Amino acid sequence: MMFRFSGATGLHRGDRAYQQDQVEIISHPRTAGCLMGLVADGMGGKSGGRKAADQVLLTSRQIFERFAPAQDDGAELLRQLVVESHLMIKLTAITSEEEPHSTVAAFLISPNLRCDVVHAGDSRVYHFRGAEMVRRTTDHSYVQRLVDEGKLTEEAAQNHPQSNLLTGCLGTRADPPVSLWQIDALQMGDTLLACSDGLWHYFTPKEIGAIVHALPPREASEMLISKARQRARGGGDNLSLAMARVDPLR
Repeated sequence: MMFRFSGATGLHRGDRAYQQDQVEIISHPRTAGCLMGLVADGMGGKSGGRKAADQVLLTSRQIFERFAPAQDDGAELLRQLVVESHLMIKLTAITSEEEPHSTVAAFLISPNLRCDVVHAGDSRVYHFRGAEMVRRTTDHSYVQRLVDEGKLTEEAAQNHPQSNLLTGCLGTRADPPVSLWQIDALQMGDTLLACSDGLWHYFTPKEIGAIVHALPPREASEMLISKARQRARGGGDNLSLAMARVDPLR
């Protein structure tokens, strides 16, 4: 069956003084049916976080520009994206007083509908089939470690006072985690959603799935941001998302 992608991005400063998230969906410059969605949640000082997120975006564009979908490996591209962004952020830190760090969550869809996913930190990628979540990335965070060890429930983790402590991200002294997974073939109606913790913090996977299934990506992104803002009650973080859905070509 012939298909097309419908997609949307969303970005909101929340209740913070500065916008440190960056988000983008990039179509491949030479190959139809190939795209990358990306979210980077920057951290560090007034402008340090934004500089870090900008470096992730810039590096991603450069790597994707060189990518040849017919012969190159998508997982290897995403591994490069994490490693090279990390190095660029560390170089930025040498020339600035801030300590710039960033998360990254990205998906790469190839023309044959194979999808590769990578993340570092607590920005997430969700894979929905219709309204049902098939899988999501596992945060590199202190509370996720407690969940994995059976010391904390998923529900309790949402409101844990140390929920913002990361065990891995880009720009730190330690090498970043490179967590990759692959979807062999996306199906019609599948949705990929990359988002920062400023968004996913306010939703269960079931709620997100219902919204992305019921609405086109543009309206779904507006609804998710609007609901997150309501639920934040004046204490919300920057929030960002990149969403792509596989639709039949009518």
